[in-house]
Amino acid sequence: MASKNKVEVRIHGKDYTIMGAESEEYIQRVALYIDKKMNEVAGTSNKLSTSMAAVLTAINVADDYFKSVEALEHLRSEIQQYIKELGQSTSECEKYKKETEKLKETVQQLKIELVRKETELNDFITTFDHAARENTVRIDNTRRFRAK
Repeated sequence: MASKNKVEVRIHGKDYTIMGAESEEYIQRVALYIDKKMNEVAGTSNKLSTSMAAVLTAINVADDYFKSVEALEHLRSEIQQYIKELGQSTSECEKYKKETEKLKETVQQLKIELVRKETELNDFITTFDHAARENTVRIDNTRRFRAK
């Protein structure tokens, strides 16, 4: 069983002894919160009895609690939506990675094909230039021959 801490606190001008399993600092923090809330409630009217101020403070604290629970549920719902969207985004990312890899392979194949076509073109140009030079020499020889 957890050890109990015995803590002296002051709430709305009265001293109380609180026992709890939480740390002394935590119990003091809770007491300060209640003291602040109770002083706020009591400050709205001088005619409130201590018990009435305590009841109104309890209502305000319960209101804060329920609003916090509602906000927490809303945050949980948003987180679940974000997790769902993250899963979808992760799937899309994987799909795009695969597509990128395929495109890289296609680019590589096209580069190889381009080099092959450039080589074929250069070979053709070389052959064509060689044939053109031979034909030019023949034509020149034919002209010289006719000229004689």
